[in-house]
Order: sequence, then structure tokens, then C-alpha cells
Amino acid sequence: MVNIQKAAIIGCGFVGASSAFSLLQKGIFSELVLIDANKEKAEGEAMDISHGRPYAHPMKIYAGSYDDISDCSLIIITAGANQKPGETRLDLVHKNVAIFKSIIPEITKRRFEGILLVVANPVDILTYAALKISGYPKERVFGSGTVLDTARFRYLLSEHLQVASRSVHANIIGEHGDSELAVWSGANVAGIPINDFCELRGHYQHQESMERIYKTVRDSAYDIIQKKGATYYGVAMAVARIAESIVMNENAVLPVTSLMEGEYGLEGLCISVPTIVSQKGAEKVLEIPLSDEEKEKLLSSAKELKEVLDGLDL
Repeated sequence: MVNIQKAAIIGCGFVGASSAFSLLQKGIFSELVLIDANKEKAEGEAMDISHGRPYAHPMKIYAGSYDDISDCSLIIITAGANQKPGETRLDLVHKNVAIFKSIIPEITKRRFEGILLVVANPVDILTYAALKISGYPKERVFGSGTVLDTARFRYLLSEHLQVASRSVHANIIGEHGDSELAVWSGANVAGIPINDFCELRGHYQHQESMERIYKTVRDSAYDIIQKKGATYYGVAMAVARIAESIVMNENAVLPVTSLMEGEYGLEGLCISVPTIVSQKGAEKVLEIPLSDEEKEKLLSSAKELKEVLDGLDL
């Protein structure tokens, strides 16, 4: 039986450990299992985070094994090779697909009935790989997608417009990577179209600002990796937000990596688009209105992913 308040993280590197810390802060789980190829690393992270429990929400956190996952409601997979300076997310494909071929069968043989959330990069490719290797229903396997990219987008817009980021409604969709696209046609602040709100704030160079903000979002990971070696805090907060939507059965709309079955004219691949996320997982893919240019960019992004997928042995 699935325990909705129990989760596991596979991979205790920067992203996995930061995600565990972020989940402790959220207080949505009562039990969290950490699994890593290096058992001592998992033990150390569990100890370090546990020592702060008197000042946070009660949660049992410990280093475990695949035998501890059968009743988890959620397994978060962050295991994989790290993205190095100058390396694209797609460069990681073959190394991380090989890692997934060893991880996923260990999960399926434990009769796990919960949700698989893929966070390792390239997340769109690895989500599709996890779906195919596991044989699980599409609702139960999805990726963190462009949830972080969308947060970066909203943050930068909020700074540009000097307005609360929670009042900004805008999405990044497509590949979580170089071909991702900003949906400017639907962007708004409190229902006011983004360009109109910009003018209310004294900004009139729309095209110039749009290009600058989009490029900053797209290249954020490269900039952070160049400066500090890895990105992990932002994505950990994105992971916690997705987990919250699952555990609380929020039906939140988040741009996660979902399987396409005809939506946007796409199928046979996983890509990031707004999706209703609940205790059922990626419950419903939403086809949001896109401009002709945005549709073309999404198709281009999908084509690049499909070419990579066609070259893999899944």
C-alpha cells in the first residue's frame, strides 16, 4: 500500500541533497529515504539534515536501499553525471541513460506503485527513458521539466517590472535546455498583458527586453555552473513545489515533462508543457494557446529531442 507521506530520493549529489533539505522545510513528508551508490554519502546527508530537525518539521530521514521504496508515494531520481562547464544538457544523454538502465529495473522489481519524478538531465530524454524502461502508466512518470526555468522567467520579469513574482503569470515550455521557449503571447501580470503592464511601468522597448530576459533564463544554468560549479538550490525548490502539488492533491498547473500523445501535434516523446499535477501524477496535459511563432519553436524543440531519442537503444 502506498504511503502518501513517504518519499525516496535516488542520488545524493548536490541536487539530491538540496532537494532533501527543501522537502524537510516544506514539511509534506513524514519519512524520506536517501539512496546513493555511495552509501556513506547518503548516510552523511541524512545525518546532517536530521540534526536540524528540532528547528523544522518532524520527518524521519535515513539512508536506505531499494528495499525501502515499495510503499513510497514518490521517488525522485536525481542520480546521474553532472553537467560540466561548456557541456550542454544533451551531451549527458548516453551517460545518464546507462545509469537509468540500472536504476529503473531496481525500482520496478520492488512493485512500486507510486510516482516517478525524474530530475536528472537531460530531463526530457531521461523521462522518456524511465517511462519506456519501467512500463509504468504515463501519469506516473514525469519530469521536473521547465518548472525551474519558469521560476527564473517569472523572477526576472518581476525584477524588471518591480512587482511581486507571484503576480507574474508566464511560462517557459519545450526542452529544458537550449531550445526552450518563452510563451510571451500568454504572459501577463494580474491578467494585464505583459506589454501593457510594461508600459504602465515605463518600459517601451519590448523586443529588446524580451530578448534579454529570455536569453538570461536560457543561459542561467551555464552562468551558474561557470561561477560556482553546479546548480542545485533553485531546482531543489522546484522539486519541492512539484512534490507539494502531488501530496496535497492540488491539481496545480506546472510545466513538467509529460508524454505527448497528439497534444500540440506531438507524440512519441516527452517534453515540458503545462500539466495538471495531482496525487495521480501528471494527470492532464494542457494545450495552452500559442502564437504561430511559438508553435513553430515548440515543434523545432521537439524535433531536436526526437532525433536524440531515435538514436537511443530503449
